[in-house]
Amino acid sequence: MRSDTAKKGIARAPHRSLMKAVGFTDEEIQRPLVGIANSANELIPGHMHLDTIVKAVKAGITMAGGTPMEFSTIGVCDGIAMNHKGMHYSLASRELIADSIEVTAMAHPFDAIVMVPNCDKIVPGMIMAAARLNIPAIIMSGGPMLPGITPGGGSKKIDLISVFEAVGAVNKGTMTESELTRIEDAACPTCGSCAGMFTANSMNCLTEAIGIGLPGNGTIPAPMSERIRLAKQAGMRVMELYNKDITPLNILTPEAFRNALAVDMALGCSTNTVLHLKAIAHEAGVDIDLDLINEISRKTPHLCSLSPGGKDHLVDLNRAGGIPAVMRQLLDAGLLNGECLTVTGHRVKDNLAATPVKDREVIRPMDNPYHTQGGLAVLFGNIAPEGCVVKQSAVKPEMLQHQGPARVFHSEEAATEAIMSNSIQKGDVIVILYEGPAGGPGMREMLTPTSAIAGMGLDAQVALITDGRFSGGTKGASIGHLSPEAMEGGTLAAVTEGDIIKIDIPAKQIDLMVDQATIDQRLSAWKRPEPKIKTGYLARYARQVTSAGNGAVFKD
Repeated sequence: MRSDTAKKGIARAPHRSLMKAVGFTDEEIQRPLVGIANSANELIPGHMHLDTIVKAVKAGITMAGGTPMEFSTIGVCDGIAMNHKGMHYSLASRELIADSIEVTAMAHPFDAIVMVPNCDKIVPGMIMAAARLNIPAIIMSGGPMLPGITPGGGSKKIDLISVFEAVGAVNKGTMTESELTRIEDAACPTCGSCAGMFTANSMNCLTEAIGIGLPGNGTIPAPMSERIRLAKQAGMRVMELYNKDITPLNILTPEAFRNALAVDMALGCSTNTVLHLKAIAHEAGVDIDLDLINEISRKTPHLCSLSPGGKDHLVDLNRAGGIPAVMRQLLDAGLLNGECLTVTGHRVKDNLAATPVKDREVIRPMDNPYHTQGGLAVLFGNIAPEGCVVKQSAVKPEMLQHQGPARVFHSEEAATEAIMSNSIQKGDVIVILYEGPAGGPGMREMLTPTSAIAGMGLDAQVALITDGRFSGGTKGASIGHLSPEAMEGGTLAAVTEGDIIKIDIPAKQIDLMVDQATIDQRLSAWKRPEPKIKTGYLARYARQVTSAGNGAVFKD
């Protein structure tokens, strides 16, 4: 056992003494020691119930002959951190989470580990740590929130994005503040990660697709007892992985990442999955070229119409058969590799042997998709030679091709003020600079401006491009992750008010319609701006982080 290095033999008597001070018996110490990384806290609705999940995981580990040892990690709620200084810290927290788990699991050598996250950066941070540690591991998430219901009668489902968009409607004058308050009170009715296919649920669903989470991990709603049973199974299953010596690097193979991307396209996941899958692949020693995303997207139809771009929520997807039902259709169509190993101990094709689709409207058949191509697209051009990302399944048809004048802003706040004050005209292309991984720093999510655009009815006439990123709740022609970012002297830094920008999502192209000589002249006169934050963790982060095109991982 790996844990023997800290507990076996005469020389380890002091170590055992300290374990006994915690309350462990000799019998417990002799068993395999299984770490549980618990990100429970009283800050985030997705995490407020994780102690209940961890209690069930512990029961499963104990039933299967292991000794659970719980420790904590941090977490940031992107919704609460949105649109103020706190959002600088969200993406940056991913590396801290991975590092803190590595530190704990190396200092206290576990034989296996179960990781219990639930929100945007916590899920990928934990998977990154799993790849880095390469001991038997399972991700056991807290599950999605149930959607709310429109106040005042009716049956229309609402969620967090409904609140953000209602703010835009109030600013436009089409909704009263009292109506906004009623939506605010109803939109987030339970614990769990926000109810649509936003970043948290996207990543939780992809844990199943890539094989590091059990079937049901992504879609079983947080309040359901079925999730507690799944947590017990995760505890038991990690002991099977330990006994069979199946580790994350046996699972996180190049073929598994291709499977994850195919499911990503079928679901219409958040653009942030590109950042996180790139970062996880980096830890696993796998290369994901951005062109691969377009290759898979061209072949994989978009089968699920999930909020924010569609009518359904995670509870509907779960009722329709969940991720296994989506994967079964892709497998039958030859779009998945069925030989990939998963944390069930079985291969993908075996896991999906008896998996029906229970609702053909929630999970469309392959010959009747919502879109013939997948949910995401990577665009290239002179303004983004290293690529940028758009959730094409959430773009209105009339905005798939767009050309308009640049309205240039050097921060999210400046752009939001212009939108809210009705300074943006139909046809404009809002350009937000210096919000990338280094320039932000922290590559803030910009749900406030994108939701304001939608709430004010401009999402069919206005595009937004940035070296920052968007919430998984964003819809419309919102194009992020432009690389290289402006802070690194990318072409984006040369954009001037009134320049024409041409966007062609079907052609995977985005260009600044300015001749190269003029661009070069502007960049030669460009001076790197002073960092926005000069002390503390974010100052170090800004110096260490790479571009979004590399997954915003740290420099080697």
